[in-house]
Amino acid sequence: MSSAAERATAGYLVWRLSMKWRVAVDRAVAPLGLTHAQYVLVASLHGLARSGEQPSQRRLADHTGLEPLYVSKLARTLEAAGLLARTRDPRDPRAMRLALTEQGQDVARRAIAVVQRLLDQLLEPLGGQGSERTRQFKDELALLLDTPLDPRTAHDKEQS
Repeated sequence: MSSAAERATAGYLVWRLSMKWRVAVDRAVAPLGLTHAQYVLVASLHGLARSGEQPSQRRLADHTGLEPLYVSKLARTLEAAGLLARTRDPRDPRAMRLALTEQGQDVARRAIAVVQRLLDQLLEPLGGQGSERTRQFKDELALLLDTPLDPRTAHDKEQS
């Protein structure tokens, strides 16, 4: 670890790693006509469909951590590209159900393979995807993701 990284805050390192990953995925999936955010949607839809789910836009937003309005915008773009079909939910006419088209499934499979190879590169210093260090790293990330953050509380403490 560089001396600059040793002095950096955990927040800074999380930011840098997230930006490094986003840029790398953007570049890796660009030849398939996707952005990183679009990849997140098609890969998530692919995984959810494999478990028998045809999620609503809201469910997909919750699953990905993206804002519902952004998911709606991305879904319309992917629909226009022929990768995704949006249909009204018969039980809730306000909700849209999302599914990959045949073309979308093909692009999703190819993009997932590309991103998996990128993930192999990222996790190589930890011993690879199947290593104990990677499992521990995933556990730590999951713990942090499950920790609620309330920006109002942080701001209130600043005031006192």
